[in-house]
Amino acid sequence: MLSPVSTVTIEAGPGRLPLYLSRPEDEGPWPGVVVVHDALGMSADLRAQADWLAGAGYLAAAPDLFDGRSKAACMVSIMREVRTGSGPTFDRIEAARRMLATSSECTGSVGVIGFCLGGGLALVLAPGHGFAASSVNYPTAPKRAYDHRLLEGACPIVASYGGRDRMLRGAAARLEGALAAAGVAHDVKEYPEAGHGFLNDHESAGEGAGGLFGVVAKLTPGAGYHEPSAQDARRRILAFFDAHLRS
Repeated sequence: MLSPVSTVTIEAGPGRLPLYLSRPEDEGPWPGVVVVHDALGMSADLRAQADWLAGAGYLAAAPDLFDGRSKAACMVSIMREVRTGSGPTFDRIEAARRMLATSSECTGSVGVIGFCLGGGLALVLAPGHGFAASSVNYPTAPKRAYDHRLLEGACPIVASYGGRDRMLRGAAARLEGALAAAGVAHDVKEYPEAGHGFLNDHESAGEGAGGLFGVVAKLTPGAGYHEPSAQDARRRILAFFDAHLRS
């Protein structure tokens, strides 16, 4: 019997990609979800996100896009790729998606969920990248990602923002309008009491942001995990995924 959780390495372009794989306890096959991390990379919180999705009946794969490299350098590189819409990061995520879609454990229907840095990736991956649904959480993304012309033909999107997130003021309303104009099925919600990162519980896992990220956190009032908002966002995400990945 396969272990419910495991760390595997897959081929991804010219290199190899480590990822954390979490399986549901019931009998498969199951829909799949690629879980894209925030600026802290592979973490206890990321594994917890994958385990939460597995507990809800999804085969969850969380790739380590940093893979032991400098977080700051990787962030700069990934943000550049998000602006252009292509690059090695997209190849790595596609390798994870393809691994799920072609697995005998998966139904072939695959979604994507991302947080902060990963949220920006989940947003730009929604059009034309083979995903059946995307969960976008406080995305770090360029303005062009909110262009309704670029979002035409995107998969259904469920998006969550924090009302106290100074970095993303007005972003929820912009995305709502763009998705409506593009005719994309969506559920966008802003949580008034939450700030940036409200779905990521790094503190309880003993993961301090540290360094540059610690400074950013201190300069962003209200940032960090917010339980009531997180609970409602998870409920919405699962309902949305159930509607679009299980059909």
